[in-house]
Amino acid sequence: MKSLTSDDVVAVRGVLTDTHPVDFYALGVAGAIDRLAIPLRERGITVHLEAPHYGMEVDRKSATLLYRAAQELLSNIHKYAEASAVTVRLWCVCRSGDNHAIQLRVTDDGTGFDVEAATHGRHSGMGLRLMRLAVTSADGQLAMESSPAGTSVTVTLPLD
Repeated sequence: MKSLTSDDVVAVRGVLTDTHPVDFYALGVAGAIDRLAIPLRERGITVHLEAPHYGMEVDRKSATLLYRAAQELLSNIHKYAEASAVTVRLWCVCRSGDNHAIQLRVTDDGTGFDVEAATHGRHSGMGLRLMRLAVTSADGQLAMESSPAGTSVTVTLPLD
């Protein structure tokens, strides 16, 4: 496997762009998401990746959705949050009964934002709206909390 360099992911006008196709087989979902954090680390932001079930199998559709959600969230942090630390957590959870899900939670210590305005306002960006639509279309859930002390966004997708 080739080593990852900062050339693999770049920040263009604050938007993280992957310059190579995502290989979930080689990197896994956690590895692909960790690669997205390179521009934040280069900026001096501390990024913690917590993936207690690193190597867990996730279908390609869910893996792609989790990756795109992380890409949007990390791009927003890069552009707006003025954060010094970010935690990305990817893990399996057991929901009601025996149903299993995978959760991605991205938390930062940045300046926060008005969730209502960002997701429903007339002049809001489309990234969070499209992410919510994609997650709900996959029978998942999206939860956002934000304050002047930071932001936490959780994406939950069913595995069963």
